[in-house]
Amino acid sequence: MTYTALAVVGVVLAVVLDRWVVGTRLTSTSTWWWAYAIIIFFQLLTNGWLTGRGIVRYDADAIIGTEQITFLGDGRLVYAPVEDLAFGFALVLGSCIAWTRLGRHRGSEEAA
Repeated sequence: MTYTALAVVGVVLAVVLDRWVVGTRLTSTSTWWWAYAIIIFFQLLTNGWLTGRGIVRYDADAIIGTEQITFLGDGRLVYAPVEDLAFGFALVLGSCIAWTRLGRHRGSEEAA
């Protein structure tokens, strides 16, 4: 399975968990999206550092496009494939779902 397919599956699973299985509905709040914007900024910095220096490399046959996303003409800002954003979204959302679910569960135990 390609990195692209894994990233798509991860996003779909995370959204299904959020919306229908666990019911946290984090993605329906503006707080989630503002927090995620901050996360994306730091993810892009980290990805640029790791892939730009060749620490992490991707097989061109396993991703969409190339490893480089170029902004401002010749100025390279990010060297990571688009799939990294999707995969990162799935990981962060999954972690936040677990955090929220465990917090609700713990809060109900303390109230009892």
